[in-house]
Amino acid sequence: MQSYTPEPPLSPAVTIFVVSVIQFLTPFMMSAVGVALPAIGHEFSAGAVQLGLVEMIYILAVSLIMLPAGRMGDIHGRKKIFVSGSVLFTVATLFLAMAPTIGAFILCRFLQGAGASMVTATSVAILSSVIPPSKRGKAMGIVVAAVYLGLSAGPTLAGFMVTHLGWRWVFFAALPLELASLALTVTRLKGEWKGAEGMPFDWTGSLIYMGSLFAMIFGATHLNEGTIHATLLALGLGGMVGFLAWEAKSKSPILNVRLLLENRVFAMSNIATLINYAASFGVTFFFSLYLQQVKGLSPQNAGLILVTQPILQAVLSPVSGRLSDTLPPARIATFGMGLCTVALALCATIGMETSIHFLMGILALLGIGFALFSSPNMTSVMGSVTPKDYGIASSLIATMRTVGMLAAMTVITFILTLFMGKAPVTHETAAAFVEAMRTGFLIFSGVSVVGIFCSMGRLEKKSDGPCMTPEVDA
Repeated sequence: MQSYTPEPPLSPAVTIFVVSVIQFLTPFMMSAVGVALPAIGHEFSAGAVQLGLVEMIYILAVSLIMLPAGRMGDIHGRKKIFVSGSVLFTVATLFLAMAPTIGAFILCRFLQGAGASMVTATSVAILSSVIPPSKRGKAMGIVVAAVYLGLSAGPTLAGFMVTHLGWRWVFFAALPLELASLALTVTRLKGEWKGAEGMPFDWTGSLIYMGSLFAMIFGATHLNEGTIHATLLALGLGGMVGFLAWEAKSKSPILNVRLLLENRVFAMSNIATLINYAASFGVTFFFSLYLQQVKGLSPQNAGLILVTQPILQAVLSPVSGRLSDTLPPARIATFGMGLCTVALALCATIGMETSIHFLMGILALLGIGFALFSSPNMTSVMGSVTPKDYGIASSLIATMRTVGMLAAMTVITFILTLFMGKAPVTHETAAAFVEAMRTGFLIFSGVSVVGIFCSMGRLEKKSDGPCMTPEVDA
């Protein structure tokens, strides 16, 4: 049952600002920290595996909590979960800036990811509840622009701050925006929204999901350290099967399995999202370390190179979105994934002497491919479900993105452990790092090829064509 607590009329501008700030900060924190990793590793004397954990733990927290947080918001109030997540995100950011050890840093990074999952799971739902359907498309466009702006600004601003102020300022500088967003949410964003008020929360399903995902990731990351980790991986996979079976029978599930089983376009689109992010997300991590530790670039110059990809995504995503209104979106998305696959295959050819211009060309090709994939793929997902399932569809595809990122960092951590052990990335270990990076990109290229076939699997569906989103009351 949809429930809304009446309050004085809300300002759409305030709502858009609050949501856009959050949608800017969460990707900013992912891309910015990637550039700051070498400086963080140097101060804490952290090895490559620990630096991989810094990235992976954030995405792990988002993946573990996203689905339960979204459902909790539907039942108890999206604003409550949004405000709680904003507070946690802000406090964790402050503690990250003051972290005394790499262990404390990784713990605070997990808490920051938990806060990010809570605001991400509820922010777009709040926006849809406040903005009338006739103006919702424009509002969503602003929010999407904020996401890519965060990805674009992260490497550049982080590079400047790390070079001139130190890596801790990456977190200090984000605090004013976070506090402003939180203050506006509390004082100006009146009302509350509930999509399933009175329904029970599926604690059993949530615990099975989180436990299984954690076992899968921990087991896969340490797979080469003994049979116990292989057992954990197997238990995690079995747990996920059990989770899906439980959710299929649940009267109040956190994941609507019916959509995945009965809607081929929806299922294939989500699988394509998972694979695309799993295959492509590691590029920034690998390239950041390669540019600074192998090529000897400063964090600022490395950031200026890494920004090539998200800038092209920000510029071309609106174009591909408009194009998907006239052409089948799955065809555009499949072509985009093909370009990403070519870019990843080129990454596997990088050596110690590869030119910077070649790297920028790869980033440009990847940015174009990602732009052609993302917006049309979202159009395909949302066009394959009825209005009553929009919330489920948007939260699940967000979960697929984060699980894909998590899978990428899991593979990277495993490969770095295999090739380098606990050694840090330095000039002395550069050759081993490059070999590990090439191996990673070979794996990601193969995964991306599988994604192309998954994306093609929805092409013959009639619902994949251009569609008009019916206007429904929030």
